[in-house]
Amino acid sequence: MKTSEYIESAIKTESNDFEPIKKRLESEQTIRLLHSGIGLATESAEILDSLKKHIFYGKPLDEVNLKEEMGDLFWYLAIMADSLNIDFETVMAKNIEKLKARYGEKFSEAKAIERNLVLERQILE
Repeated sequence: MKTSEYIESAIKTESNDFEPIKKRLESEQTIRLLHSGIGLATESAEILDSLKKHIFYGKPLDEVNLKEEMGDLFWYLAIMADSLNIDFETVMAKNIEKLKARYGEKFSEAKAIERNLVLERQILE
């Protein structure tokens, strides 16, 4: 397949009705959530890059940089929490409640695969 054929075929599956998207972007909450989501992805990539350099290139583990990136992640999470009008304590408690429902008191591969997604969603709501 030629690249031009691939591109032509690929763009047929692109969502190209931009009016509803533009309307959703008029919301301050949506813009703040997008900002935090993009920031979380980029900071996570920086953590992975630091680990890649350590593991695959033999550079010393840069713990100072990892701590910095964790702080940046927290900053973006704070923006998301504020946008959703929720505090970290509530998110952390719900997360632990969900994990207890999934694993009980200890992780197992079987429980990781056989999850009750309905129950987990109910816990988070």
